[in-house]
Amino acid sequence: MHNLYTEGATALDLRPYQIVIFGKAGCEKCKLLNKRVDKILEKTEWQDFEKVYLDIMTEDGLIDFCNAECINPQRIPAFVIKEFDTERDRYEFVINKAPGSHDAVCGSTKLYTYLGIQTDYTSTGTITPKMIQHILLEARENC
Repeated sequence: MHNLYTEGATALDLRPYQIVIFGKAGCEKCKLLNKRVDKILEKTEWQDFEKVYLDIMTEDGLIDFCNAECINPQRIPAFVIKEFDTERDRYEFVINKAPGSHDAVCGSTKLYTYLGIQTDYTSTGTITPKMIQHILLEARENC
């Protein structure tokens, strides 16, 4: 499995969580999601998260996208949360502890298997800051 942290970094250098965003070049909604996540992560309360952006049109992006397994390619942009596993010395997907359950904040955008969101183009077609923070809080509670 592709490892999403800087080569040579130690576990002490890494943040406990990663927000792995999947997007593609020329996608305005991908740019908007990146800006929203950047703005949220500027706040000190979210310093335990780091953002990783992957373009699904590149080899690395496509490999990690396929490893995520539960994202619909027609619902990009999307993101998943990973947590650093010190025993395995790599980031691992955070499991959705309540797959298929109704989520009042995220609705149909929430992923089934792993903790994350994909864009729902049948409704607003945007991932809001409230949705992003909701998933980040859930990651902390689940781990």
